[in-house]
Amino acid sequence: MSAVHARPAVARSEPRWTHVDDHYVDGAWTRSTATARLPLVDPATGRTWGSVPDGSADDVDAALDAADRAFRTGPWPRTTPSQRAALLLRIADEVEARAAETASVNTLENGSPISETRGAAANAAGILRHVAGLASWLETEDVRPFPAGGAETVVRKDPVGPCVLIAPWNFPINLMVVKLAPALLAGCTVVMKPAPGTSLSIRFVVEACEAAGLPPGVVNLVTGGGDTGDRLVRHPRTAKVAFTGSTPVGRRIAAACGDLLRPVTLELGGKSSAIVLPDADLGQMSSALIRTCLRNTGQTCYISTRILAPSARYEEVVDMVTRTVAAAPQGDPFDEGTVFGPMASKAQYDVVRGHLESAHAEGARATTGGRPAETDQGWFIEPTVFADVTPDMRIAREEVFGPVLSILRYDGLDEAVALANDTSFGLGGVVFSADRAAAQAVAERMDTGSVGVNFFGSNHNAPFGGRHDSGLGVEYGIEGLSQYVAFKSIHRRTG
Repeated sequence: MSAVHARPAVARSEPRWTHVDDHYVDGAWTRSTATARLPLVDPATGRTWGSVPDGSADDVDAALDAADRAFRTGPWPRTTPSQRAALLLRIADEVEARAAETASVNTLENGSPISETRGAAANAAGILRHVAGLASWLETEDVRPFPAGGAETVVRKDPVGPCVLIAPWNFPINLMVVKLAPALLAGCTVVMKPAPGTSLSIRFVVEACEAAGLPPGVVNLVTGGGDTGDRLVRHPRTAKVAFTGSTPVGRRIAAACGDLLRPVTLELGGKSSAIVLPDADLGQMSSALIRTCLRNTGQTCYISTRILAPSARYEEVVDMVTRTVAAAPQGDPFDEGTVFGPMASKAQYDVVRGHLESAHAEGARATTGGRPAETDQGWFIEPTVFADVTPDMRIAREEVFGPVLSILRYDGLDEAVALANDTSFGLGGVVFSADRAAAQAVAERMDTGSVGVNFFGSNHNAPFGGRHDSGLGVEYGIEGLSQYVAFKSIHRRTG
């Protein structure tokens, strides 16, 4: 391991906030009533540099009371979608104005390379602007005739009510804004709860909302751990929940919402596959590999961490993948050249280390990496490629959420598709081929929410969501906006 892992290569500037005591409730920063605290730790050094309140029951009550009051009596749900869209555009500008500071705090919180976090504000602003452009869908009158004639139905799109938005630690800004933007455009009010370790990043989003002129109570922020999240989900004033995170937590939220007959959107884990067709251009695949299969140090839900290679080209694929991963620099996430940073937390480091140990024990062959990095601080795992992986191995079936790839072999296209679909998840996927039509035909056979051809990316215009253990509902596009709408049919005579 290079010295960059042993000591930070780039000096950390002290963020504007460190140990905070407040939440954002009813248009003001309000001191929390909680006595418990949650530490903020730099994953690259292990240094505790800040803390936030572990939100109490009183904090949750105050935030949801404010959101409910703003929804029932405030101006926000009574403005037009176009007026709300104008506010979203102002929020986008304010988010971008805080881009540099947001990126620095985000990297300090979760160890994502600065090259990754620097784009977070721009992407969040892009989401806000795209969603603002959907206002016409809400405003267009939807009138549908009765089949027998003599009457018609006006279909109204009403805001569903106060929403609880819970985002994870890997992409804290974007995965919150992709919920916040459609909720606001629909006319909902919200309470946001970030992951404990990335609680300060979201304050920049709140600042942007405040600077844009949102009415009090429309956007509220409460920090906290699992108990705080559970109180928010189960609170009687919550009308809808949107959550991105792990499948086990998603199951508990789904069970609670099912018991309460409360709508919920869940974007959960994944174990996606990259199918390499026999004619694939491995040079092209190499250029897309890190972004598609190991983005954000492998801490991305949709990435294709299982590579399915044809037997005739198996060793060729293993060699290319190994060289590509081994050549990507790992080190200080504040270094511009870093591709792979640390795991976001000690807990995630331990999870990934357990997967490495299991892979070795079950006979997988590490062609690069395969162990924790040799460093005296921080939570680094060597970027790893495992060959000779079989479908029954744990490393091939469970989500690792670290810089680890598994390469399986297949004989024939039907076996490749069967292997790709032999998982409880269904979130992402990619097909590499020189024949775009052939690749699309394979993509159409994959049982998953999204598939890329020779790359993978999220399109703000198109729905993104998982199947099976990867979630319920979708985000992005008109379909994502519709998750925050309550439809009402008003029937009237035409004669």
